Amino acid sequence: MRKLRNTIYVTREHAWLRKDGANLVVESDGAEIGRVPLHLLEGVVSFGRAGASPALMAACAEAGIGLSHLDPNGRFLARIEGPRSGNVLLRRRQYRTADDPAATVPIVRAIVTAKVANQRAVIRRALRDHGDTSADAWRGGMETVERRLTDVGRRCLVTLDTAGLRGLEGEAALAYFGVFGALVRVDGDAFAFTVRSRRPPLDRMNALLSFLYAMLGHDCRSALETHGLDPQVGFLHADKPGRASLAQDLMEELRPVLADRLALSLVNRRQLASGDFVVEGTGAVRLTDDARKRVLTAWQERKREELRHPFFGETVPLGLVASLQAQLLARHLRGDLDGYPAFFWK
Repeated sequence: MRKLRNTIYVTREHAWLRKDGANLVVESDGAEIGRVPLHLLEGVVSFGRAGASPALMAACAEAGIGLSHLDPNGRFLARIEGPRSGNVLLRRRQYRTADDPAATVPIVRAIVTAKVANQRAVIRRALRDHGDTSADAWRGGMETVERRLTDVGRRCLVTLDTAGLRGLEGEAALAYFGVFGALVRVDGDAFAFTVRSRRPPLDRMNALLSFLYAMLGHDCRSALETHGLDPQVGFLHADKPGRASLAQDLMEELRPVLADRLALSLVNRRQLASGDFVVEGTGAVRLTDDARKRVLTAWQERKREELRHPFFGETVPLGLVASLQAQLLARHLRGDLDGYPAFFWK
């Protein structure tokens, strides 16, 4: 089983990244503030205006270490990578599959069914943790959405076209996010959530979710490239210039497990407060620099948590699940597996 390696997040403004022997060195104002061996790294993510030396970029490309540049809110700007991994035959099979509705539907069905099941699991855990101490109206609302998600999951299994599955995915998202705000267990309106808003996020909870989704998207894209797949050509998400559609496909089944649960934990445990966010003049909301560092630390800790993978039957860190799912998708496209075994969280 592949081991979970580290991702370095560089949040300091105007930091400089360079190579020193077999190490990545981070400098700020001419002083070294961090050093890590390259062989321990999976990726490097820099926020803001951090720069990197050509020697480091070449070393990362040669070692298969993704070097990504994001803006302070986590929006993707650019990525430096080496030669494409995998063989051209797998990518050609991926493209042919994406153009064949009969081959696409089973993959989309697996992704959507797993996403809905994992959203339902988030609701069920909330009922288990808080149901006995909450008002009847809260508990009844959660139970109603849990039943609705169960129904959507069953209908996914008999839907025969991709368009219908996309509609069911949207229906499930509407139900799930319709009660997501009720899962926030802190008093006051600081983390009130009514609807999912993006580009830009318009409240604190949406800002936190968007940031975590950006981190998950980086990991999913790297996982797909590692296993020889093209992250741009997806099955659930239609092709769109500049969009990593297959990375977004892979994210869907992992969002509730990795990102949503972590966002709720950070807020409900009061690890984040209203002062950890900045409301800009345009109405957009973003994390402060200090809060972003704390969220990244919690993200890394979340990825180290272990679970038993339902297909492999082995205990693995959560941070490896994206890579394992990318591997399973590649095996299915090559014909080694009859279907794509999506990830169901238990």
